[in-house]
Order: sequence, then structure tokens, then C-alpha cells
Amino acid sequence: MLEKSFGLLFFMRKPKNYTAGLLPVYLKITVNGKPKEISTKRNWNPAKWSSEAGRALGNKEEVKTLNAYLDELQQMVYQARKSLLENNKPITADAIKCILTGSTEKKKSILTVFRHHNEQMKALEGVDFAPGTVERYTTSYKHTEEFIIWKYGTNDVPISDLDFEFMSEYAFWLKSIRRCNHNTTMKYLANFKKIVLICVKNRWLPSDPFEQFKLTKRIVDRHPLSNEELRMIEEKTFVTDRLNIVRDMFLFSCYTGLSYIDLKQLKVSEITKGIDQEKWIFAKRQKTKIQIHVPILKPALKLIDKYKNHPKCLNEGLVFPVLTNQKMNSYLKEIADCCGITKNLTFHIARHTFATTITLGNGVPIDSVSKMLGHTNLLQTQHYAKVLDVKLSQDMRQLRKNFKS
Repeated sequence: MLEKSFGLLFFMRKPKNYTAGLLPVYLKITVNGKPKEISTKRNWNPAKWSSEAGRALGNKEEVKTLNAYLDELQQMVYQARKSLLENNKPITADAIKCILTGSTEKKKSILTVFRHHNEQMKALEGVDFAPGTVERYTTSYKHTEEFIIWKYGTNDVPISDLDFEFMSEYAFWLKSIRRCNHNTTMKYLANFKKIVLICVKNRWLPSDPFEQFKLTKRIVDRHPLSNEELRMIEEKTFVTDRLNIVRDMFLFSCYTGLSYIDLKQLKVSEITKGIDQEKWIFAKRQKTKIQIHVPILKPALKLIDKYKNHPKCLNEGLVFPVLTNQKMNSYLKEIADCCGITKNLTFHIARHTFATTITLGNGVPIDSVSKMLGHTNLLQTQHYAKVLDVKLSQDMRQLRKNFKS
């Protein structure tokens, strides 16, 4: 292709809803009226920028550093143009961009890889991936897409833009714009890291930009229910069936340690006699596919019997008519208010209550608790089961007796 016109411009682009702050600097290459834009990976104060010159204004060292960097990029563009001429290749803005960024980056972009990953995951939903996992990656994709528009003012960016700065800015965006807490931010970044590692393993990226970025979650101190609080919920009679049903489902989880999804999917066929000829739960955890064996305590057996003739249970072979997790948690807050419980009551608290108040607090060894919860190591169980002051008192009382004797 014959080159009739050639243009080169450095400019700043304001993202949507911009009010103040630094702006990204872009390089626009135009050949024969067809432009291509490249991110310089630099941000600058628009008040100290000359649109006519396409350079930063001032005499400070940081100004000189940025302008020198832009001069170097400009020189690279002319070198790329010269290389195309010498090799008798058509001079286009796209061809110059390919030389500057590399041909693989032209073919692969961040969201393209992310979309392909999610499409494969969706195809394996119910086989290798739970619906919740698929939904989480769909949400993570949307967040990444919104961040790229916010940060770069474009719908997608090349894989070569993945660096430590990208990760840091993404984390900032999740916390400041999306208002995610620290641990939720870490979860979304962990999802995105999987996409980054796909790029690294395919050698589209020379190294892992997450290598120096720590995905460390903060410990959340969840408070299990005490025996007194558990009794308050058990003895309370609610005027609506929905609250009574949710209360019963919650109590069953308190006495068995089942998670919401495992309780929802619990089948009548998964309750059989165990080694002691008493009834046990023999099921596989939906999240980890680990087999769990849980002896059923008397209060939990009563709840099973209570719902054995419920139409939904009879039609679907399920033990309980479990509502959606969102509704359960909403109604649990109502239950807590009715019972005068000030703790933040969610369905997940039932699992912590089983680990702490029901089992560990009654002398069940932590390795047995771990097995019933379906954990692969004791560190996971220690997060759920907290040693209570009353248990410490009992243990120390025995120790004092040992010292006396």
C-alpha cells in the first residue's frame, strides 16, 4: 500500500464521568487517514499538558522524564516505518503498531482471553464447575471490562498491558469505585489472576505480573451462636411459615455443619445407617467434591421427620424445602431481630456454630470436626472452630488437678 499521508500525535483522553485527576497519555498513528492508538502506559496532569505540542509543560525533572520517554516512542515509530519501507512491506498504522507491540498482542487481548475462558467454563457448568462459580467469573469479567473503560477509555487492551501497575490500579478501582471490601477485592483479583496465568502459560506474556502482587485476605472474625442463643431460636415460635421453615433449615445446619448448597441438595437417599447403626449423612460436598460422613444428632433427626411429607421433598426426593440463599439470609436477619440476637446472622454462621458451639465446645476433637466439615486440612477447620473461654476453663481445670496430684 502506497503511503500518501502520515501523522503522529500524543494526546490525553478523558474517561467517562471524569471529574479530576491524572489522565492516560496515548499515541495516535495515522496513515492514509486510518488511525491506530497505543497506550503509552503513562498518566499525566492535564493542566500541565500542551495539546498543540503533544508534550508535558514545565521544567521539572518529572516533565523532562516524560517528554524524553515520548520522544523515544516517537523515534521507535519512525524506525518501524523505516523497517517497513526497507522490507517492501505496506506502510499502515496497524503494521507500525504490530512492530511496536508485537504481533501476538495484536491477535490476543485481555477480554478476548477472558471471554474464551468463560465460554468454556459455561459449557462445563454442572460437570466441572458449579453454577455459582460460573456466575462469579461472569461478574469478574464485567468488572474487568468496566475497569478497562474507566482506566484506558477503550473497550479492551492488549495482553502486553498486563503489568504490576494494571493490577494495582484494578485493586484500587474495585475498592474505590465498586466499593468492594478488601476480601471481596482479593476474590475478584484471584479470578482475574487465572486469566493472567493462561496468558503466561501460552507465552503471550513473558512473566506473571501478579508475582509481586500479594493476594492476601484479611481474617474475618465471625461469631458463632452460643448455646443460649441457639436455644432462643429453637424455642421461638414465629407467626409465619416462611420464618419457621428458615429457622428449621438454619438449626439443621447448626447441628450437622452442612453448607447452604449441601443442605439444599441433600437427598433422602443420602441419609442411611452408619457404623454405629445410627443415622448418618453420607454425601459429597458440592464445592470440593469431598465425601462427608456426619452422625445425625437428635435435634436434627426431629427436623428430618418434620419435613418428610412436605410436597417438594416428596416430589424431588429431597430432605428439606430449602429457599434461595438470598431469601434465607434476609429472613435470618428478621429471625435475629425477633429473638433479640445482635450478631450478624447469616446461613454461613450455622456452619461456624456447628464447628465451635456444638462440637468443639463439647469436647469433640478438632480432627473429627474437620472430617465432618469436609475440610482437607486443619487450618481450614481452625478458621471455623474457635476455642471458647468455657472450653479453656475446663481444660485448665483438668491441668490444675494434674499439677495437684
